[in-house]
Amino acid sequence: MTSEIAEAYEIVRAGDAASVFLTCEHASERLPGAWRWPDPDRRLIGTHWAFDLGAADLTRELAARLRAVAVLSRFSRLLVDPNRAEHEASLFREVAEGEPVLLNAKLGPEDRERRLVEYYRPFHAAIDREVANTRATTLLSVHSFTDVYEGARRTLEVGVLFDREDALGEALVRAFDSAGFRAAPNEPYSGKAGLIHSAATHAAARGLRAVEIEVRQDLAVTAPFRARVTDVLARALA
Repeated sequence: MTSEIAEAYEIVRAGDAASVFLTCEHASERLPGAWRWPDPDRRLIGTHWAFDLGAADLTRELAARLRAVAVLSRFSRLLVDPNRAEHEASLFREVAEGEPVLLNAKLGPEDRERRLVEYYRPFHAAIDREVANTRATTLLSVHSFTDVYEGARRTLEVGVLFDREDALGEALVRAFDSAGFRAAPNEPYSGKAGLIHSAATHAAARGLRAVEIEVRQDLAVTAPFRARVTDVLARALA
């Protein structure tokens, strides 16, 4: 398995014949370049607001198991969110936990464009380039979700998000159910509400199927749970 690291992304290559291509849009909480966390924003470091805990490890482990290619981001979703379209208001989050995100306060057009040019667009260009060079028929985006959101505890363990791929999404949910997971389709977010932007966009451009996996983050950070998830996906997507 080899790895190529650029400023905006990391490419993991564990093989080139897999039917699945992997992406991880929220792999890192890194603030690159000249950006630094304003002191009030440091409350967000290590939380789901800054990145998807456990998702990068799960992506690398899946790549190794499936002998697949994966592209992972190397910048925090708070710098710019690669799982949002450029026109969406949530591309640069302004509020987290009811308080302003000062990193994005008074964000001017020059700073906005710099983040897009240096990080967002190179990340997506890397996905497009790598997908074109694989035999993949399915694009699987790997994410995690917080176990407590706005004070409510979530019991869901695995969500499978999809837009047009109802049959594939439901089949993956059944696979997780059969393995003893608490799983559900289009939970805790819905792909049909445009919340699998990255996977759906790249898959549509290349004629692939697109699904997104969401693993509860308190479980995603543990190696044994990730191994169980990897086993289910390896069998289901074989």
